[in-house]
Amino acid sequence: MAYAAFELGETIDCKPIHMAGVGVQSMRFPPIRPDRTPSPMEAFFISTAIVALAEMGDKTQLLALVLAARFRKPWPIVLGILVATVVNHGLAGALGAWVTTFLGPQVLRWILGASFIAMAVWMLVPDKLDEGEADGSPRWGVFGTTVVAFFLAEMGDKTQIATVMLAAQYNAYLWVVAGTTLGMMIANAPVVWLGERITRRVPIRAVHVVSAVIFLVLGLVAIFTPAG
Repeated sequence: MAYAAFELGETIDCKPIHMAGVGVQSMRFPPIRPDRTPSPMEAFFISTAIVALAEMGDKTQLLALVLAARFRKPWPIVLGILVATVVNHGLAGALGAWVTTFLGPQVLRWILGASFIAMAVWMLVPDKLDEGEADGSPRWGVFGTTVVAFFLAEMGDKTQIATVMLAAQYNAYLWVVAGTTLGMMIANAPVVWLGERITRRVPIRAVHVVSAVIFLVLGLVAIFTPAG
């Protein structure tokens, strides 16, 4: 094997090195920190978990308990909750998706971050059912009364606001609405069938603290993650 000798200070003309027919100059490497887009399933599972936790002890869950005790017909009540949630959260998710069409990424991440942090604080405030929300005779039947009462009670509620923010955070409208709806059913359907027995066994305060921590983490992530 021959070795080339070079004198100190001599200029060496370097040419591209080819290995197995592939030039070094043509090689491409993936970026060290590639941009990551959340998957639809991630949006679905996060939306489900957040709303299921946030709904525990919420006024709409208390409304489900009152309706179950008053009418004692679980199936129409559960179906009424499902319909009211789909319509309400469908509108909330549409609002969240619409907001992203005119707000820039930088402004949106600060608004979402502040909103998630505010929601974390709100989760620590005990909720109660307003008097009169479940009063009155079932003029539209058990199903219709549940739909109307639940839809109105959900307006401006924690879980509705959370749906708006989640739809704005994730570019997956249908998955977010499906997740928040499933979360509502996970929290409310057992209450309709089991009544106070399930609410007594669940540490509501601890659940609210966990929910607040999750919202806080989401807020910090939204603020400190650079907008793509």
